Amino acid sequence: MKHLTILILSILSITFSHSQINEIGVFVGGSNFIGDVGATDYISPNQLAFGGLYKWNRSSRHSYRLSVMYSELEGKDINSDDPRRKQRGLEFTNKILEFSAGLEFTFLDFNLHSGKTVTTPYLYSGISVAHHDNHYFLNGIQTSENTSSWAYGIPMALGVKSNFLGNIILGIEIGARYTFSDEIDGSVPDDAFRQQFRFGNINNNDWYMFSGITLTYTFGLNPCYCVE
Repeated sequence: MKHLTILILSILSITFSHSQINEIGVFVGGSNFIGDVGATDYISPNQLAFGGLYKWNRSSRHSYRLSVMYSELEGKDINSDDPRRKQRGLEFTNKILEFSAGLEFTFLDFNLHSGKTVTTPYLYSGISVAHHDNHYFLNGIQTSENTSSWAYGIPMALGVKSNFLGNIILGIEIGARYTFSDEIDGSVPDDAFRQQFRFGNINNNDWYMFSGITLTYTFGLNPCYCVE
């Protein structure tokens, strides 16, 4: 019984020590789409975007990161600087639910165990997959295909974060998603028998952006990795 008690206490101690390097929080901001329909401005949020994220701070310089994001992407030719798009006058909306996983690298040591306010720029990249509905344009009108697809991609984000209030970390982030799909805006129908409705640049896939703030909470006595 004594040995069992020691074993249980050891397991609890290990679990607690690992919990000291966890972060959980939210993202709130805006999204914009870059593709064959609408404007091509890289940072021009026009729809609400929000989600949740989790980080495991493996060291003071890098973290493993998971996130779930939701937004309704929108594209309107009338907002484009291209006169040909303005004349064409197409527009679309498409709701996406994105899952992302990857690594976040900080430019400076982000050791929250020091008890000091720390601020650092960071980079994030990994893999992403976004669920979206499929549609095409019939006589200039967005028409549903009554199917959906997954758009795989590469997220690339640049931000600045700071532990401005104890265990609360505030970040400002601009993130681009390059996808391996050209179907989000409806320029390439998913169904093969609708390929006659295809248009746009077949050499460029769809992009979308998330710009906003992150607010995370670190839990445990030592909320970030530190060397004993």
